[in-house]
Amino acid sequence: MKAYLDIETGSEGEVTVVGIYREDRGLRQLVGGEITDVAVWQALEGVEILCTFNGDRFDLPILERQTRLDLRGQFRSLDLLRECRRCGLPGGLKALEARFGIARESRGMTGRDALRLWRRYESEADADALRMLLSYNREDVMNLVALERIVLGVGGG
Repeated sequence: MKAYLDIETGSEGEVTVVGIYREDRGLRQLVGGEITDVAVWQALEGVEILCTFNGDRFDLPILERQTRLDLRGQFRSLDLLRECRRCGLPGGLKALEARFGIARESRGMTGRDALRLWRRYESEADADALRMLLSYNREDVMNLVALERIVLGVGGG
């Protein structure tokens, strides 16, 4: 069983959103205080492989630090950044999406925008900012499935 995972962080380096997609359960997004060791562990129950983009160096260490879960010890990692480099494909996730025609409604948004949206949500209780942040995270997670199929020629799940 495989799970696709992407996190968003705040300006202090805290995890603000965890998006996890599993073919058997669909997409689950944990926000703010919902991001606990128990919630993450439950979302990953039965998973063998975590698929990320630069997760070995960013998502997993940061999530481990916050939840104290040994994700890299418990799951095999499929880091699509590493796989893309092996295939001679440069660039970040957004550049690769553009290169391969992977659709994104939040085109033009970056991690900096995600930080700004979280600040707006926290300071102003701006529900629209949270909605946009969750949409951005959802596209990051779901586009991993499409990128994996293109780069490795495999199906999800």
